[in-house]
Parts: sequence; C-alpha cells; structure tokens
Amino acid sequence: MNTIGENIAEVVESLPENIRLVAVSKFHPVSAIEEAYQSGQRIFGESKVQELLQKQTVLPTDIEWHFIGHLQRNKVKMIVPFISLIHSVDSPQLLAEIDKCGKAADRIVNCLLEIHIASEESKYGFTYDRCISFLEEGSWKDFTHVRICGVMGMATFTDNLEQVAKEFAGLKQFYDKIKNRYFGDKDYFKEISMGMSQDYHVAVKEGSTLVRVGSRIFGERKY
Repeated sequence: MNTIGENIAEVVESLPENIRLVAVSKFHPVSAIEEAYQSGQRIFGESKVQELLQKQTVLPTDIEWHFIGHLQRNKVKMIVPFISLIHSVDSPQLLAEIDKCGKAADRIVNCLLEIHIASEESKYGFTYDRCISFLEEGSWKDFTHVRICGVMGMATFTDNLEQVAKEFAGLKQFYDKIKNRYFGDKDYFKEISMGMSQDYHVAVKEGSTLVRVGSRIFGERKY
C-alpha cells in the first residue's frame, strides 16, 4: 500500500503544471496532514470549522487552508483571520458576512461562488440563474474585504462520466460568461474549483484550476 506522500506524488504528476491540488484532509488526523506536509503538500481543504481550528493551531504556519464545506454565517469570524480561500460561498448573505468579518479582521478574504451543477438536490450552491441575478444586482461591488476569485462546483456522484463531464463543461462555460461580463479586468478572477478523487481527471479536461482530492491521498476517513 502506498504512503500518503506517494499518493500525493502520483496525483501531482498526473496534473498539468497550472492546476493546483487541494489535499482534502477533513476527518483525517493531524499526523496524516503532517505526513502530506513532509512530502511537500501545502494546500489542505477542510469542511468543519471546529476541526479546522483544532488543526490550524498545531500545524505549520505556512499551510494554505481552504474551506470547502458548507459554511454557517455565525462561524465565519472564526476562520476569516487565517483562511486562504473559501470555496463554498453559496448565498449573498454569506458573502456579506465574510466581508463584514474581513473588515473586522483587516484582511481581504478570497472566495469562490459555489454553483449547484449536480442533479442531487442535497448539494448547496447558487443556481446559474440565481448567480447571474446576484451579480447583475451589483451589491457585491461595494464589498471591500472579499475578493471573488472564481467558481466552485460538485458534480453528481455517479459512475456516468459523460454526465459528470457535461456538468463540469457547463460550469466552465458559466465561468467564461461571468468572467467576460463582470470580472474581465480582474486578474484574480481565475479559479475553477472542480473535481474530486473519483472525477478529477474529467475535471482537468474540462478546465479545472483547483482539484479537491481526499480519499485518493489519505484513504477512507479515519474518524
């Protein structure tokens, strides 16, 4: 069985140079993250605020923490002081809260708009139409402490890779559309976070810039 370091090396070697790996460390112990860190990995993804806080305080300070789970507004202030990227902004209200907490912490927080691209109703995110309405309405332009850097989406959990590819392609087309319409002069609007352990190869072909890989690196969750 491969070590965590060997698993990371395999994934990284399979990615084009311009695509970054988010090692999804949620539900895995600090020791597993340390092993990944020793192999050179610096970007880690967590989905529970309390778990992230526990890990962040004991691990190296040069780790780039990404929040990839559903984020409750009352917990935003806990992660804003150190988070590198929030992938899962799924409502105007959440973005406003991040801006408010960013102002209090005196830092600009990088965010992605989560778009609902899957057939499963259980997943979070803006619909395409709702996201356009939000961007068109324009209140986000007044925010001074958030930076919208791109989009994130999770494909349907299915073995039908044609469906997955279609969903990822739709997200890429949507990214291009809003990039041209709303963020054409913003160099930082450049991220498409899509692809996980079971489908990241498909996501790469469809234009992903960030892949979120967990079980392929760490194995099944330990607790």
